[in-house]
Amino acid sequence: MSITASMVKELRERTGAGMMECKKALVEANGDLDAAAEALRKSGQAKADKKAGRVAADGRVIISKDGNKAVIVEVNSETDFVAKDENFISFAESVAAVVAASGVTDVAALASQDIGDGRSIEQARTDLVQKVGENISVRRASIVEANGPLGSYTHGARIGAIVALEGGDEELARDIAMHVAAINPVCVDESGVPADTLERERRIFTEQANDSGKPPEIIEKMVTGRVAKFLKEITLVGQPFVKDPDVTVGKLLKGAGAAVVSFIRFEVGEGIEKKEENFADEVMKQIEDAKKND
Repeated sequence: MSITASMVKELRERTGAGMMECKKALVEANGDLDAAAEALRKSGQAKADKKAGRVAADGRVIISKDGNKAVIVEVNSETDFVAKDENFISFAESVAAVVAASGVTDVAALASQDIGDGRSIEQARTDLVQKVGENISVRRASIVEANGPLGSYTHGARIGAIVALEGGDEELARDIAMHVAAINPVCVDESGVPADTLERERRIFTEQANDSGKPPEIIEKMVTGRVAKFLKEITLVGQPFVKDPDVTVGKLLKGAGAAVVSFIRFEVGEGIEKKEENFADEVMKQIEDAKKND
């Protein structure tokens, strides 16, 4: 059967595969579009499985806000180049829309959710891997709901933060979200500092102070002062406000009759160990893999 350009075009639109891959699949399926599409999907899954072990530490943070509910998701790619691709951006935004509509934030459960066009998120991810040639992963998702003002802020596409307030207004909530994105506090106030973290820092400060050779009562004051400084540095309310360092976030909130109920911050790739690759070796490996697939 003769394979026409219109058949190749239709198969490309259905699968997102390359032109030569589509033509080859149509030839092998004797012009049967459905069979060719199924073969490409299987091929795409195989390619996705091969790429699954590759580190995806780049990507985007997407925030979707509607009324008193906001969604934040992180979707990873291997490179910044793919993170800027319109197909990748569309996929990430669709994942955020699914989280908002379904309320599902568990990544494993999210994979089976319909992305909106009849495909599951996992199938859409696999198709995207085939199209862009990189490992793609939905890393995490969260939902913040508030009875009071809700603010969000994204810095580029790499850092996003959501803040829920009691009192104040949305402009203040957005300003606090900007601060969270920029400064990355550990928790809202001292009550949120893990006991083991506080104990570890106190122990370190005590050892440092003991080396000074000063009397015990002076050492105790030194340690107390250093712990207080440490708490100001890591707690949201103790930090100088990013837009006005002369005022702490705590004083800013108090002046507005507001308090932070909760905040969340995502940064692309945080905590992911990215392997250093030799570019020339990587190119040669891709060429060899392409030859094996021919």
